[in-house]
Parts: sequence; C-alpha cells; structure tokens
Amino acid sequence: MFNPTRDQVRQFFCDAWRKHVERLPLVGAEVTAADIAARHPEYHALLADTAGALTQEWMPEDGAMSPFLHLSLHLAIHEQLSIDQPPGIRAAFENLRRRMDPHDAEHVLVECLGETIWAAQRNGIQMDALAYVDAVKRKSSLI
Repeated sequence: MFNPTRDQVRQFFCDAWRKHVERLPLVGAEVTAADIAARHPEYHALLADTAGALTQEWMPEDGAMSPFLHLSLHLAIHEQLSIDQPPGIRAAFENLRRRMDPHDAEHVLVECLGETIWAAQRNGIQMDALAYVDAVKRKSSLI
C-alpha cells in the first residue's frame, strides 16, 4: 500500500497544479488532482508556492483545515465514487448531486469522510465505512 508523507502529498498537488497552469501533460491521479485544485481558487496561490506549501501549518485548534487534507479528501472521494467503495457511496452521492451543485455535493462527502476518519482515529479503531455512507444519506435527507 502506498503511504505518502505529508510533504509528498503537498508536492504532488503543487506539481499537478504547476503542470496544469503550464499546460504540461498530466498523468494518472494528477489529472484529477489538477481538476480538484482548479475548483478551489482559494488554494491557487498556495499551490503555486511549493516552498511555502511545504512549510505552512494549519492547526485544528485554530479552526483551520489543511488545504492539502481538503484536496486529498476530494481525491479519495473521486476514487470511492469511481469504484462505488464503500458500497452505496455512489448512489448516496448521486442523490445529493440531484439536489445541488456537484462540487457542493462533494463537500458534503468531504465533511462526512473527514468526520468518520476523525472518529476512527480518536477511538483507535478502523474507519466505519457503513457509518460514513449512512452519514451521507442522512445529510442528503436534510437537503
């Protein structure tokens, strides 16, 4: 299993963005990463400054979410939707997407996935994939 370091993740997104801006060929996951980054203009300056991106910190105590965590969750969601894993996530997303902008629907999944991962880490357990899908379905019923 591939387990990149924090700096490797940041470098990956910065490189994908640089290639996108310079209209260089993107390969593999870079295509999706550049597309996700393009939909987040608030991160463009950060992604263009690789040196700064590698050193900056975002602390949850300050109410800040790392832009790279946010982008990574989007990337994970794209993979989940492409293979419908966990089972039912694609249908839950499509239900949201019928009610809102696709990017906003992704943000619902980002929030639910982030909360599910946080709960698993806090409790020292495996991520509960069913709870994640259920959370998305609950949010969908509220919208």
